[in-house]
Amino acid sequence: MVTIRAAGWYRQELEWIAVTTAGPWKSLLDRREAGREPKTSGVTNMGEINPSVTAFNEDATRGGYLYAGGDRLSCRTANRRITEAVMALADFRNQRVIDIGCGDGFYTVELYDVGSPASIHGVDPAEAAIEASRKKIGGRNIKLRVGSAYDLPYTSGSFDIAHLRGVLHHMDRPVDALCEALRVAKKIVVVEPNGYSPILKLLERVSWYHREHGEKSYLPHRLRKWIEDLGGETTAEMFAGFVPMFAPNALVQLAKTIEPLVEMTPFLRSVGCAIYAFSATRREISTAERIAA
Repeated sequence: MVTIRAAGWYRQELEWIAVTTAGPWKSLLDRREAGREPKTSGVTNMGEINPSVTAFNEDATRGGYLYAGGDRLSCRTANRRITEAVMALADFRNQRVIDIGCGDGFYTVELYDVGSPASIHGVDPAEAAIEASRKKIGGRNIKLRVGSAYDLPYTSGSFDIAHLRGVLHHMDRPVDALCEALRVAKKIVVVEPNGYSPILKLLERVSWYHREHGEKSYLPHRLRKWIEDLGGETTAEMFAGFVPMFAPNALVQLAKTIEPLVEMTPFLRSVGCAIYAFSATRREISTAERIAA
């Protein structure tokens, strides 16, 4: 596994500033894939399971997600770094991509423009968000649909890369979502808030935004263990980002200056960086392992 040292984005730290200013062969993935048929209708809507979908629908109808787009310097700077992190983990050029949890389409369009994939299929349970996404795509080869990350309506191996940007920490069943991502794509790229960050853990308890959107960050070693349990292999990882998503310009400039130092210092990046990002593939099973199983 490759550890990438690169700057990133500070997904949710210091939000208060904005207010005052089994083994691989018998894995779950293998069992779920057995007998899998493509679904064309009846996709389960996660809004019935996770109330945060309602919050995202409301965000979409109020002009878009709080942290996406807009003219705030902190948001632009932080989002630029997450995109750089994603690009460091995979080559999207001419690839078939599925964007799981595509939301209002801001990151989907950015991924298309920066990564130059052959196509992107975006899936999200929030209907209003999908409608907002459709207004952004223009002539790009992007297809969007309302659907559940827990039961994707695609056959196994339909995509080269599955992209999950800031999605799992809103879910009640993140392992099922990872399982589906590994089923439909050869490789997955995941970006999540850094679960080792003490500031983030505090915000998840006291911030109205975090509570309303059901945010619950996961520890990086737990994410890696989930991949292993699903018969996958983490191929690259990185802690990244120190610029707050919501902050006055002076703080943005200071955080950006010291960001490289934070990211290159082992302990400091583990507790101070905003995100943990990784790529993973489903581990190929050798003939010997198949016989032993």
